[in-house]
This record gives sequence, C-alpha cells and structure tokens, in this order.
Amino acid sequence: MHYIASLIDSAGVDVHYTTAMPRARATSARPRPSGAELLADVGAAVRAARRRRGLTRRAVATRSGLSERFLAAIEGGTGNVSLLRLFDLARSLEVPFLSLLEPLAAGPAEVAAPRIALVGLRGAGKSTIGRALAKRLRAGFVELDARIEAVAGLTIGQIFDLNGERQFRRLEREALEALAAEPGPLVLATGGGLVTDPETWALLRSTFTTVWLSAAPEDHWTRVVAQGDRRPMAGNPDAMSELKGLLVARRPLYSQADLTIDTSRLRIAAAVRRIVRRLPASRANTATLSRAGAAGPPRSRAGAGHQRPSGR
Repeated sequence: MHYIASLIDSAGVDVHYTTAMPRARATSARPRPSGAELLADVGAAVRAARRRRGLTRRAVATRSGLSERFLAAIEGGTGNVSLLRLFDLARSLEVPFLSLLEPLAAGPAEVAAPRIALVGLRGAGKSTIGRALAKRLRAGFVELDARIEAVAGLTIGQIFDLNGERQFRRLEREALEALAAEPGPLVLATGGGLVTDPETWALLRSTFTTVWLSAAPEDHWTRVVAQGDRRPMAGNPDAMSELKGLLVARRPLYSQADLTIDTSRLRIAAAVRRIVRRLPASRANTATLSRAGAAGPPRSRAGAGHQRPSGR
C-alpha cells in the first residue's frame, strides 16, 4: 500500500488517506507530469495489455463493467478512470493492477518509433494528411496500394481485371506483412477496402496505431472529383446512394480503429495536430523525435498516388 500511495502522490491524484494508507513522503526524483500525460501513459498501458491478451474492446468492456466508449477514451488518453475502475480493468485483462500504473512510477522513457496506419474510404484525406503527418513525425510515408503495384508490376485496376479481388487481397496482405517487418517510424495510407478482410485488418491493428479518417459522403465525393477522377458518377445515377451505403456498411469496421478523426471539419494541419495529440504516449514520441536532429524527414518509400477502382 505504501507503494501505491507513492504512485498516487507522484500522479497528483487527490485521495483521502487513512491509517491503512499512510501518506508517502514527497519526492523530487522527477518533474511531475501533467494530467494529460498521466492519462496518456495509463491509457497506453491498458491498450498494450489488451492487445497482448488478444482481446477486443467489447470483450474487455463486458468483463470490466465499463462501457466500450469509455474504454476507448481511456486507451486514447482522454478517459479519467478511477482507481477502483482501473482495478476492474486489470482484473478483466488478467494482469497485475500495478502493471497499469507502472508508467507513473517509471517516469519518461524511450518508446517505439511511431507507426501509424490511416484507414477510410477514398476522399478521406489519407494521402494528403498522411504525407503531412509523416513530415511532422519525421517518418517515412507509404501508400500500401503503391507498394502492391511495385511488387506485382501491375496497376491496381489491372490486378482486379486480370485476377479479381481475391488475388488483390492476398497481395495486399503480403505487402502489409512485409511493411510490418520493416523497422523505423512509418505512416501508412491503406486502401479503403482493407478492413473487409478480417485477417489483414487484424494484422494492421496489431502492428500499427490505426486512425480512421472519417468524412461526410459529400466530402468523399467532392475530393475524389477534385482529384480528376469522375468515374464514381460516370453513367451511374445512383452513385451517391451507393457511396452512402458503402460508408454505412464499413462504419462498424472503421470504428474499430484506435483513433477516429473527422476530416470534414478540419484543415490538413489541424488534422495532423489532432492525430499527434491523441496518439498514445505522443509526449514521449515527440520528445524522442526532437532529438533526431535536423536531418529532416526520410524520403518517401512510395511514389505519387495512382488511380484505383472507386470504393475499393
């Protein structure tokens, strides 16, 4: 109990002490982190424990008695969970309670390089925001479809025309497996339909921090047309209805991403700032990146964008 009390003191949490929990002496071993930093650290610990156990948020929410929405907020660093509810979480995750508080006692530490995957329908801003985010994080930027084309020696459209979607999904999963094995910071822009393949979607979620760039159907439509691609409506008067239906059908899958950013109301720079702020342990990532020197961002590992079937 002395150890727990010292953790609480260092965290700046207000509690009522009793004779069973004497107040620990104040320590100046490290600067007191902000409340936002503490929530981010605990959220990252909860998220890591859940992933190690291979559990979904829904399963953990059911076991712990928390709502799935609140659990997502905790993991995202915005949910201020009480000690008692954190104890319930630890029990549902089958991990020691103190392991979720360990970041508070350990102090700032180096963390793994940021590896972020952007998901969403075409027109969500994955390429544009992805490049800007990669520059901000001094990370490489890859469009997964471009990597597939480079490996296959065919355009995405040709792969679909010659071999069908099943072959494309196989190539997509193989390309993702190769990228997941590559070290270093990375921002990955994925194809809109990746989430429909359970195995590939599970692989992406286990190896990257996933961010769903959501947008209103009208914004998806306008952005695709602005790119010079008028195929979505060519000879198809029901194209907008189909787009809306596709978004509704995929929403439950996209919503499984670690973060959701609505790009309809954000400019590129604002979207990048919001993603960085909400990244688990983003404080430590930023500190690590600030020591990287002035070499600038690595060269992109993928070329310019390309055309691909609408709503793929």
